[in-house]
Amino acid sequence: MASFTLQGIPVSRGIAIGRAHLLRPAALEVQHYLVAQEQVEAEVQRLQKALGQAERELQKIWSDLPADAPSELGAFLDVHSLFLSDPMIAQAPLEIIRTRHYNAEWALVTQIDVLLEQFDEIEDEYLRDRKADIAQVAERILKLLTGTANTLNKPVGVDELNTHMIVVARDISPADMMQFQDSAFVGFVTDEGGHSSHTAIVSRSLGIPAVVGMGNASHLIQQDDWLILDSVSGVVIVAPEQIILEEYREKLAELQRFRKRLTKLKKTSAVTRDGVTIELLANIELPEHAAAANEVGAAGVGLFRSEFLFMGRNGNLPTEEEQFLAYKSTVVAMKGRPVTIRTLDVGADKPLDETESATLNPAMGLRAIRYCLAEPQLFLTQLRAILRASAFGKVHILIPMLSHAFEIDQTLAMLEQAKHLLALQGIEFDHDIKVGAMIEVPAAAMSLPMFVKKMDFLSIGTNDLIQYTLAIDRADYSVAHLYDDVHPAILQLLDMTVKAANKAGIPVAICGGMAGDIRLTRLLIGMGFRELSMPPAQLLEIKQEVMNVDISQFSAIIKKILRSYDPEVIAEGIRALQAL
Repeated sequence: MASFTLQGIPVSRGIAIGRAHLLRPAALEVQHYLVAQEQVEAEVQRLQKALGQAERELQKIWSDLPADAPSELGAFLDVHSLFLSDPMIAQAPLEIIRTRHYNAEWALVTQIDVLLEQFDEIEDEYLRDRKADIAQVAERILKLLTGTANTLNKPVGVDELNTHMIVVARDISPADMMQFQDSAFVGFVTDEGGHSSHTAIVSRSLGIPAVVGMGNASHLIQQDDWLILDSVSGVVIVAPEQIILEEYREKLAELQRFRKRLTKLKKTSAVTRDGVTIELLANIELPEHAAAANEVGAAGVGLFRSEFLFMGRNGNLPTEEEQFLAYKSTVVAMKGRPVTIRTLDVGADKPLDETESATLNPAMGLRAIRYCLAEPQLFLTQLRAILRASAFGKVHILIPMLSHAFEIDQTLAMLEQAKHLLALQGIEFDHDIKVGAMIEVPAAAMSLPMFVKKMDFLSIGTNDLIQYTLAIDRADYSVAHLYDDVHPAILQLLDMTVKAANKAGIPVAICGGMAGDIRLTRLLIGMGFRELSMPPAQLLEIKQEVMNVDISQFSAIIKKILRSYDPEVIAEGIRALQAL
């Protein structure tokens, strides 16, 4: 096929080369992992067993039909039985397992997607309507497979029979992205999303290149197309010519060499040339990500997004013990360095359950601390778990989306209740645990005297602050071009926050996307920020930048930037900082 190029929004710096793996919405509901060569036949047998069970179920239903049952029921069962025995369902997924090493569920859904597309093209209405029967048959098999989905160990890595894969989808939820951490998956391409959507945030956290907001990439790209994903420039090249492929392979190799050189900075302190120490911390989603924070020498965890322990569980929320163990393992792994745990932050593009009904404007609805205060038992359980973990290391609690005094008061009252209950039980915890507020709603940034009086520290969530200040849905790619992290209003709010925190003598950090954007590092530390928290994959590059600057030279340029409301003057000032 002829090569062509698509343009989107780069959200995680890097380059990926691999085959396209298209995901339909239904395919996201199953596990995706590669099966090692020695496990292939066992996985084939697992699918064959499910197919046999499905056939026996249909036969039993048939034999149990009452004599006066409508004839249509028998015909319905006959159609399903025929589909089960058709080689396109009974054999083709087995070959996918053998050739691509997909697990059984993934192989089945991949083949079903192919069949459903073929049925869409049939002109005969009756035959076209049999599409629903195929979907129902697949659902029956998947339900049977689910009970045995974890009987085989998941291998790590890719063997020589499997190439790297780049996931292509209309959109991928943050919870779904977490299942694509196998090293076989080297990139993400989505039709929807923006620079600060949670899909983008998670891809950065995983250190996997991604380009989002591509419009119709999932329709233009075909399964197994060769792709080059350049998430520095936001370009995806489909079916690249050999000379382009070789050029990007060299770029990828150079990028890998650069990152290897950066690892030498792991144990070096992030100190500017004029002796100012900048604390560089890591944002993580799950306890196992603490290893990545340690790998880059993070000064601690500046943001533990606890909601990933709650998402995609179909209402089966984690118990206090389960949460405690997750928080404890993270705290222990960080070996005395601080771990800031953000309380449950769900809503908008992070639903607690995929079946939750959408509100008219979820970004401004019952989310984050509003949700927690509306579910006091859930909130109390989480606070108890965090407090228990604080007995094993330095823990801070971070409250998202605060904007009202009563929200602060209710939160602190619930924390005191959790402390009282633990004390009655004789359970140890840090009685002086620090509690901070996320500044991510303009009302909070405009009410800083109230926040610095009641809270121990502040952390700015720039992604939401920009969304709410500029009235832009950060998950909507149609307005993504309006997202501007150096809009004059944003810079004014940041400046107000850092000055208020410094005056009150309390720490202030940035844990949003701006903290990990190397283009803005000089601007932020020049404005007075001394704590930046970011995905581990970005930390060493930011550290190198910090070590190359002399903040004492920034003052005049920073003042000029903050006085201006002209985008060109601000951009010119940022370029001038880079040149110093």
